[in-house]
Amino acid sequence: MLDDTVTPFAPLRQSETPLDVIPQVYGPDRLRLRFVQMLAERQSRIAAHALAAWDGETVEEVNINLSAAQFILSKIARSAGPLGFSDLAQTAQHAADQVLDHLKGPDSDLAICPGELVFYLDESVAACRAAIRAA
Repeated sequence: MLDDTVTPFAPLRQSETPLDVIPQVYGPDRLRLRFVQMLAERQSRIAAHALAAWDGETVEEVNINLSAAQFILSKIARSAGPLGFSDLAQTAQHAADQVLDHLKGPDSDLAICPGELVFYLDESVAACRAAIRAA
């Protein structure tokens, strides 16, 4: 049920964007818009974790931030494909796999974040931005 201030055909107010009017959208389109809305926050968190891992001075700082980024990427990868963002799903899954390989690999006990992981994380952030623009 919609509240009295929102009708299915209400025009956007000047300050609104399509993501601000999610109550007007139903079914799969609503899920897609909600996913895109969450992408904005998730891509910022991935970028923050990548930077924190890169700047990390201890094994724990590096690995905790890489693990957090990997977790977010896995969530994006699982959700993006069914919602029509197959490129984003593939990019996020590839980055998540690369991070996981590092965390399970022989260098996981070193306080370093390989540059190639930062590249994959950055590539995922860019894919999130592209999906947001395309929505």
